[in-house]
Amino acid sequence: MISKWLFSGALLLEAGSWTGLWLPAPELQQLLVFLLSHTLACVMLCAAVWLLLPARYRAPLPWSPLFIFSLAFFVPVIGALGVVVAIFPALYLPRKRDKQAWQAVGIPSLPFSAQQQLHSPIFADGGLQDVLRHAPDPDQRLAALLATRRMPGKEAVPILKLALGDPSDDVRLLAYSMLDKQESDINLRIQTALGQLPGAKIKAAGALHGTLARWYWELAYLGLAQGSVLEHVLGQASEHAELGLQAGEGGELILLAGRIALERGDIERAEALLAQAQENGMGAAQVLPFRAELAFEAGHYQEIPKLLARLPEKTRQRPPFADLVRTWK
Repeated sequence: MISKWLFSGALLLEAGSWTGLWLPAPELQQLLVFLLSHTLACVMLCAAVWLLLPARYRAPLPWSPLFIFSLAFFVPVIGALGVVVAIFPALYLPRKRDKQAWQAVGIPSLPFSAQQQLHSPIFADGGLQDVLRHAPDPDQRLAALLATRRMPGKEAVPILKLALGDPSDDVRLLAYSMLDKQESDINLRIQTALGQLPGAKIKAAGALHGTLARWYWELAYLGLAQGSVLEHVLGQASEHAELGLQAGEGGELILLAGRIALERGDIERAEALLAQAQENGMGAAQVLPFRAELAFEAGHYQEIPKLLARLPEKTRQRPPFADLVRTWK
């Protein structure tokens, strides 16, 4: 409704501006009357047209209305008429859109879960470490850290430690929190077992000592303890393993005690425990790799190929044993 009144006023004023040129008055007065009437007509026409424009054509201000005003004001005679002829057909007779024959879609994101595979691949941590070292986007490095939640702890901890030196605060904080959670969970289990130990009977105490040996070993095995803390953790693991063996525990605890002794550099004790584990029925695939490591630490290199050759065929064909077998042939 406002636009109609503005158009009507602009039409009357524009007609009056041209009529003023024929008044019986001096030429200067005729020109002043014309300019005043023409200016008001152009302003009203500009306002009327601008109000009818779609929202996306009304900006930027003040250039959009100033452009319409300039067309109507500075083009004599046909300026206002040209604006009306140009604007109204476009407003009331818009061009029909052709039917779109295709649909634009964005690049799809990666699936939220891994696709089902027939064979379980063996993943290495090199790819994630490369992402942490070289990816410029912090979100990519965060995604690499989150991927370690599905990895074995032995492989995940070195990646998390690498992320502790990341330039992004978010990446460092996430890596620290994930490492701290692993260590806190293990320490909580150790404290729980230690709390149950004083009142336990002999048989139950043996099982608790075995549990404590495993959790202390887990701190060392995952690399969550270093330096003097590592020595203390290995000492506690060895002490509880020996107490568990004295209480009658056997089986995997014998093998674990041998691995702890091997890690501490006690070659003679490790050799005795590994031999005892094999005598008690532990499989070759479980004991022979550590006996080969023991032979390497003791300098008995000629025994290593023989020990590796005694591994089951399937074990020798998968990493890391496949490379070891080729190296020590």
